[in-house]
Amino acid sequence: MRIDETLTRAEADQSSLRADVEVARAAARQHGVLSVAELRACGMSLDAISVRAHNGRLHAMHRGVYAVGHANPTPDGWMLAAAKACGVGAVLSHWTAAVLHCIIDWEDRYPDMLVLGERAPRHPRIIGHRTSYLPREHVTTVRGIPCTTAERTLLDVAAVLPERKLRRAVRQAQFLKLTTIGSLIAVLHGPGPTRGRKKLARILGTGAAPTQSELEDAVLDLVLRGGFALPSVNAPLFINGRRVVPDLRWARQRLVIEADGPHHDTALERAADAERQRLLEARGDRVLRVTWEQAVSHPQATLRRIGEAGAPRRDA
Repeated sequence: MRIDETLTRAEADQSSLRADVEVARAAARQHGVLSVAELRACGMSLDAISVRAHNGRLHAMHRGVYAVGHANPTPDGWMLAAAKACGVGAVLSHWTAAVLHCIIDWEDRYPDMLVLGERAPRHPRIIGHRTSYLPREHVTTVRGIPCTTAERTLLDVAAVLPERKLRRAVRQAQFLKLTTIGSLIAVLHGPGPTRGRKKLARILGTGAAPTQSELEDAVLDLVLRGGFALPSVNAPLFINGRRVVPDLRWARQRLVIEADGPHHDTALERAADAERQRLLEARGDRVLRVTWEQAVSHPQATLRRIGEAGAPRRDA
């Protein structure tokens, strides 16, 4: 072999190594998934991509999108891969966007992708949606993944979620400070999808309720069904320099309801509960504790306790 041929091969190997380094760096910034265009931008030829896909260094996820290094990316990686497969302007939406925003739980299903236009994305293992209304203010990014905002996401899933699950999602979004009642009402009365709006309006009609668990939902719903006024929900107080967050509280009556679930059974949680109650009672609040069983299995007896403790009526 001539010297110049040896040098050419060495240079090619060095170029290939540089491309692999750039691919690794780019993948680290993008949840381990890259499109063919991004692989090419790192200096990798189509032949090199094909070779690495064949030898297991790249793993096809969708047409034109690969996982780098292994075939088991994180959930965020799967979501970003779907967005890359659908091209510029496509965003995660509906159920998948709600999971990305952490307002509903993950379920084993294909990712939802939304595009503005007349045709929905068509890919195996992707649920495509189209819309005639997707303004810039309805789009955001979460952990580098393009998706609909919390408000638009809740409007979209209102058509498919049962009312109980939609109510939990709306309250969780408020608790995480992803949205407000005002922002949701603005989206509700604006253009966009129409299905599910009445359901969402009924939920928003109860007022701000940023609960963080199904137990708090159950206790709050019991309070509202019982005809009591809407309390403040998870509104922080500062007592002697300490931040205390009661579950439900009527300020004028200085009455607090604490929802006790299974996570309160640990010694650490019991100690935290006792300290929070001590601080609240020291400032003059009364604390009423309600368990899941009491709220669900003995609602009338629980409502009597709440009324006897002095909770205000809605029409008072």
